[in-house]
Amino acid sequence: MIVLLVALVLTPGLLVGLVVSVFQAATQINEQTLSFLPRLLVTLVVLILAGPFIMQKLIDFAEKLIHNIPILIG
Repeated sequence: MIVLLVALVLTPGLLVGLVVSVFQAATQINEQTLSFLPRLLVTLVVLILAGPFIMQKLIDFAEKLIHNIPILIG
């Protein structure tokens, strides 16, 4: 579950980074901020849009974990 939640946030940043890197290679521009800033912005937008979904999944997981503690202890 955690891998899916992390992939939800990291995949768009990875794709934007790849597109920017191809653009930099094609135009021979070697500017580090050109790669960093779009990835940061896309990651922030995804966190804002998917934040409630991710938070609800984590809350559900924590509730199940807390309810299963007596079963796990004995």
